[in-house]
Amino acid sequence: MRVDPGTGRLDANAGGPGTLPLSRRQRLFTNGRAPVMWGVLWGVGQAAAPLGFFWLDPATVYGMSIALIAAVYVGFAVADGRPAVITVETIVAGAFVVLAAAGVAGSAWLIVLGFVGHGLKDLWQHRSQYVANTRWWPPFCMTIDFVAAAIIAVAIVSGVTFHP
Repeated sequence: MRVDPGTGRLDANAGGPGTLPLSRRQRLFTNGRAPVMWGVLWGVGQAAAPLGFFWLDPATVYGMSIALIAAVYVGFAVADGRPAVITVETIVAGAFVVLAAAGVAGSAWLIVLGFVGHGLKDLWQHRSQYVANTRWWPPFCMTIDFVAAAIIAVAIVSGVTFHP
């Protein structure tokens, strides 16, 4: 096996005579499906998070989640070490904090916008590899964001209230 320079993934077809084929689990992670599958599970959990914080308004729980999710990339940027990356990721995280705060006090659709916006940022991050060493994280996080946004949007359309 070798790493495909185009995708950064292990190439199961490389290796030559005597190379053992990849197991089912190795193929699952090699082709990138595992982060997406785990992202669906975590996305459902993210959408259900207000149930664990029943004393808070759902909009508050989702707002805190968006701020926390955005801050994770600041940590990745610090690990990357490039000052420009740290600056950009901090500014982007700040924008998501403002959007999350607006969603806590305003329309629940701002929460959906926050999750969708962060999912799109994850998609860009995955394609550009702007922050180093985060190959599996963006597809995982993007899936969480889009699944949570879809569930929350369905809840809003169904008449669920996010503010008292």
